[in-house]
Amino acid sequence: MSILVIAEHDNKTLNGATLNVVAAAQKIGGDITVLVAGSGAQAVADQAAQVAGVSKVLLADNAAYANQLAENVAALVAELGKGYSHILATSTTTGKNILPRAAALLDVSMISDIIAVESPKTFKRPIYAGNAIATVESSEAIVVATVRGTAFDPVATTGGSAAVEAVSDVQDAGISKFVSEEIVKSERPELTAARIVVSGGRGVGSGENYHTVLDPLADKLGAAQGASRAAVDAGFVPNDMQVGQTGKIVAPDLYIAVGISGAIQHLAGMKDSKVIVAINKDEEAPINAVADYWLVGDLNTVVPELVSKI
Repeated sequence: MSILVIAEHDNKTLNGATLNVVAAAQKIGGDITVLVAGSGAQAVADQAAQVAGVSKVLLADNAAYANQLAENVAALVAELGKGYSHILATSTTTGKNILPRAAALLDVSMISDIIAVESPKTFKRPIYAGNAIATVESSEAIVVATVRGTAFDPVATTGGSAAVEAVSDVQDAGISKFVSEEIVKSERPELTAARIVVSGGRGVGSGENYHTVLDPLADKLGAAQGASRAAVDAGFVPNDMQVGQTGKIVAPDLYIAVGISGAIQHLAGMKDSKVIVAINKDEEAPINAVADYWLVGDLNTVVPELVSKI
């Protein structure tokens, strides 16, 4: 078997989520090739070549892939993917944008969000917001799947010595163009990669109170900050901080949920966290069912006291 892993990157650095996909590929078994499609992305290819378990790196370096427009990258993946038994990508916005298009071009169905590998063609994936786990078997000649990174431990960034091979094929669909992007910059850890996450919900009351109460706690713990959909919809924080089924999936070592009731949508995005701490004035809040520790009390009093003790 041969597996093609689509690298996620910013043309400078390999995204850590790619390491989780390589881990899933190792469980399938076979030679693993990583495709780096970008512009000026030689550094990314060099990083990918050092990843443990990678046999070869394909570098498609062209202006057409500078911003990894889904239409262009999907066409490239479909063309290169014909020679592989499996094509895998991260279950992120980028991966979920590219891979369904590639699957359509290959005329195969795809499997989304796999969390376990049972055999080379049999996988487990969550359904109903994670309340049930489906075991699915693919009958396609080429298995196309996105991987939920939090379900697989990342492979080492070093230890590999793969050869980097240039890809001259350029697929420019010409039907979309990059206009601009706005990137939220923060000195805090990236939400999906953080070891500790502090999240706030509707219970924090306002955007101002969110920062007044939770920023000191996140600062003390060196944590990333997240929020429930209710808090995002209320305008407390930007939507890139949303944790949940329609937000980001996280599984940190420690997840602190403050003023979050625990709707199914939110639980689907964080219940795989190693340790969950809930702070809520409602002792019947659904989040208590998944929390390892919960404290019933006024967050405006409890959290500042907690900060003072750390």
